[in-house]
Amino acid sequence: MPNNYCVFYVDEPFNEFSAGALIQKDYFYYNQLRTWKAQDALFPFQDLHHERYDVRDGSDWESVLRPRIRERLKCADNIVLILSEDTFQSRSVKEEIEYGIGYLKLPVIAIYTELLEKKDMLVTGKNNINFKVHYFCNKLPIFKQLKAQVPVLHVPFNKEMIAKAFKKNNFVKNSHIRPNNYMVTT
Repeated sequence: MPNNYCVFYVDEPFNEFSAGALIQKDYFYYNQLRTWKAQDALFPFQDLHHERYDVRDGSDWESVLRPRIRERLKCADNIVLILSEDTFQSRSVKEEIEYGIGYLKLPVIAIYTELLEKKDMLVTGKNNINFKVHYFCNKLPIFKQLKAQVPVLHVPFNKEMIAKAFKKNNFVKNSHIRPNNYMVTT
């Protein structure tokens, strides 16, 4: 099973054990992926984020946090990018995308939390990606700038479609799929 590195926005410094952690939207959806995996061992999510030490612990950015992010990304087969209304380009998110896409060329599975079905992502009557997807991508200027370098699989927040996306063997590093925008088929 591919190793997934999740990128999601949280206010920094972040403590997942604080009372306010779950009200942070992107973290809530990341946690939903973890919950699905905990409830169903066959759910194809291999979470690199939780297998190693916390990187949002208030430690020094240059000597501790950045090297930890890069170490995890080097072990990843792809990036799972969670995009919501609350997504913002923090220092951590920028580093994760810049290093993961710009340097390691990891394919991206972009999950849109406000879009629940494939039809929500398309122009009505066509197979073109609609403005909602562009809106969420534009929330992260570094992602908008670098995404043309890697294959990006766009997925609505739907458990079955996410599972299908995670099972796709061509959205992992060294798969030789050409950089482009792709959609999960139903």
